[in-house]
Amino acid sequence: MSEMIDAAVKALSAKLSGGFDGVAKFVITGEGAIMLDATGVRAGDEEADVTLTASAAVFRALLDGEMSATSAFMTGKLSVDGSMGMAMKLGSVLG
Repeated sequence: MSEMIDAAVKALSAKLSGGFDGVAKFVITGEGAIMLDATGVRAGDEEADVTLTASAAVFRALLDGEMSATSAFMTGKLSVDGSMGMAMKLGSVLG
């Protein structure tokens, strides 16, 4: 597992202390994938209700609050596959 994935799991775990209502996957291009569900956050690449894909730089900007998920999506820097409602819920959790 990459250092980026390790850091992302820790950062997302802090933001989602109560878990996530649904199953979401973040794919960080060239790094790996992170799963978010009711049990918490972990590295993994499983089936999900929604899959969000972004580069490491965009993902870092999302976590740091330098970019909103909506802005990243609207500018093509974040792709969403699956439930748009679940993606919006996750975007609001990220801040």
